[in-house]
Amino acid sequence: MAKAAWRTKLEGALAVGVYKGLRLLPVDRSSDFMAWLFRLIGPRLGVSRVGRRNLALAFPEKSEAERERILRAMWDNLGRVAGEFPHLEDGTFYAEHCDVVGAEHIRHLRDDGIGGLTFSAHLGNWEMANLFAHAEGLEMHRFYRAANNPAVEELYRRARGGAPGEVLPKGAAGARRAFALLRKGGHLGMLVDQKLNEGIPVPFFGRDAMTTTSIAQFALRLKLPIVPGRVIRTAPHRLRVEIFPPLDLPDTGDLDADVRETMVRINAIIEGWVREYPEQWLWVHKRWPREG
Repeated sequence: MAKAAWRTKLEGALAVGVYKGLRLLPVDRSSDFMAWLFRLIGPRLGVSRVGRRNLALAFPEKSEAERERILRAMWDNLGRVAGEFPHLEDGTFYAEHCDVVGAEHIRHLRDDGIGGLTFSAHLGNWEMANLFAHAEGLEMHRFYRAANNPAVEELYRRARGGAPGEVLPKGAAGARRAFALLRKGGHLGMLVDQKLNEGIPVPFFGRDAMTTTSIAQFALRLKLPIVPGRVIRTAPHRLRVEIFPPLDLPDTGDLDADVRETMVRINAIIEGWVREYPEQWLWVHKRWPREG
């Protein structure tokens, strides 16, 4: 067997072992253990250089020590997301550990007789968004990039299996399918806070960041509402789902300008969330161009 195949099998076996081991623990202990592990290892990983650069770009007014504290707290939160993930499949984690504010906005989206879109960010434990929608009786379709390792992909599908809705591939084929589902009255949830090279430059923390326009294109072309929502951590083992009223969308008759303005408004909302809870956002992805 080729070296790469052995490595894939070993990585998959390790992931399955960790997943099953965490499932044996109470969710609080699983969350605490992974938070400790990620705090210990995360700041030493090469990817933390990306996080430190991003924090310096976003918060130049903060001291290096303050930014390092945020980075370490981010790893704590990310470890908790990892520790909670194996406990999603039975549905009890959401029921026992999540509070909800603004559920009426998602219920209106569910009952208004047309399609609709929601957006969130990699903040708090973003995995809870689909479980919340499911609990409210809203089938939510979503874009998803499959894991490279088949065993890891199987774990993802297992943990997220309780939330109905199609899992759409990223790219042109997925966009066409999403458009068709929305036209038929379906609902689409999107995480829109990561860099997309095929997007457009939109301000984020005062710097242009390549940003997807898909959510704006869908909403403006089909005249559908966009509802913001976030999941924040209010305590080590407590989360709060917050749903906000639909956006006031521009309608100037110039589609390109309206798409850009919509994305400017969405980026501003996400920036506000991140400024409010900087320790809970995923700082280690490459949000801004290297020369920024």
